[in-house]
Amino acid sequence: MGSFWAIQKLVESTVKSGLRSSLRENQLAIARLRSQAELQNNRFLRVAGENASLKAGLQLLQLNPANAEARGTVEDQLEQLCEEMGFDFLSVSDPDGKPLAGAMRTNSGIRAVAGGPAALSQRGLMTVGDNIYQIATVPIDQGDENLGLLSVGERFDLSELKTPSVLLRNGRVLKSSVQGIGFPALAAALRSCGERGDCEVRIGRQSYISLSMNGAALGDGYDLRSLQNVDAATAPVQKSLNRVFGTAAIGTVLIALMFSFLSSQTIVQPITAMIDHLRASERTGLLPEFTRELSPIREIRELTSSFNRAAGAIRDARANLQSAYLEFVGSLASALDARDRYTAGHSGRVSDLSCATALAMGMTGQELNDLRIGALLHDIGKIGIADSVLQKPSRLTTEEFAIVKQHPEIGRRILEGVHGFAPYLAAVELHHENWDGTGYPQGQSGKQTPLAARIIHVCDAYDAMTSDRPYRRGMSHREAISVLRQFAGSQFDPHAVDAFVEISADLAPPDSARESLLELADSVNI
Repeated sequence: MGSFWAIQKLVESTVKSGLRSSLRENQLAIARLRSQAELQNNRFLRVAGENASLKAGLQLLQLNPANAEARGTVEDQLEQLCEEMGFDFLSVSDPDGKPLAGAMRTNSGIRAVAGGPAALSQRGLMTVGDNIYQIATVPIDQGDENLGLLSVGERFDLSELKTPSVLLRNGRVLKSSVQGIGFPALAAALRSCGERGDCEVRIGRQSYISLSMNGAALGDGYDLRSLQNVDAATAPVQKSLNRVFGTAAIGTVLIALMFSFLSSQTIVQPITAMIDHLRASERTGLLPEFTRELSPIREIRELTSSFNRAAGAIRDARANLQSAYLEFVGSLASALDARDRYTAGHSGRVSDLSCATALAMGMTGQELNDLRIGALLHDIGKIGIADSVLQKPSRLTTEEFAIVKQHPEIGRRILEGVHGFAPYLAAVELHHENWDGTGYPQGQSGKQTPLAARIIHVCDAYDAMTSDRPYRRGMSHREAISVLRQFAGSQFDPHAVDAFVEISADLAPPDSARESLLELADSVNI
């Protein structure tokens, strides 16, 4: 690759050098031809400048610029000279260079130009209408007196140049013989050249060399630049290089693959066996141990031994962490039950009711397990509520109820810092959101609230209504179901209420707090 890059750069440099030399030679040839043409035009102009009728008409026209006869004489002479000498443009001006009369060749023949062009260049290029002319000028003298100036112009045609060229004036493209590139793109690319005679530009995805022909005295603001496509010039050589180096590269790769295959056979099979064995960890969540020697290679034996030691350490750590989670959750549940004897067992009952309702709604697998544990923990935030409020024997005031309403957010803050409890945070925080958006703490509505939290909301309300409180006796099953139906679609998810009513008639929720805690510990993702 390094050799290929170096040869490419060498070829590119050689081609660019050749293109520059060719362009400079072409510029010199153009300059010589233009000098010869200018010399010949000067000779013709000197002969034309001695035309007596032209001098007489010019003298009369200068004395009386409004004299139609004098102007007609000058214009007739200019038209005749254009016809006889094959000029494209002729113009006379006073000694100060102010145009007086002119004639030019058009598609319909030679015609007079009243007053000549507005501004006349004495040498170089000049734009008249849509045409660009190469101008040469000689004085018209009568003895020692200068009567004016006679200027001749030949149309400037880029097609006569052997290389693609662009004519610009003050940065604007006037003419171009470069195929397939618009004037705006040419102007934008050549603008970066500034006043440099030699520059490289990119037009589209192609690289070009540009040389300026300003040395040919084109006149104020004009710039004639030749363009050569470097990529097109180097393409044949690049194609050959690509073919040679491509063949060499393919051969090298084949040889490398052959040696790699032969040398890798001693380690590929043991590594494959290790990978297959390790994939089991994706299903079990445990780092597996290797029970047999995979390879006589010392490095692979050491690798399998290290894996076995790591697997044993992780297995022991998982057991310890699982036990710690069990103790942690058990402590939380015990602390919550100890706060209020009237709500003891509430979390376990809500968990069982929620699971039965979720099953009726088609929930299964990990989603159902997350709901069960989330329901078990849904009121854990009440640990942060003061006893004077939580255990008040009478109805709560508005201010006290506002304090109780903080328990979902308190519960989230308690659990969100514990690794493995993330799936249950929504159930803990959002189980008091109402279907119509009037709940708390976020005021979510409809299906904005996760399904698990909507199910727990229904089951939580049912257990609360059917449980005794210091200030009231619990409702009957029928009364609680009536209340749930009444507020379905406003406070509760109507689909969750329907599913709960369907299963509630035959439901006898057992006290399964210990079983739930054991399952919670098993569900924690180490």
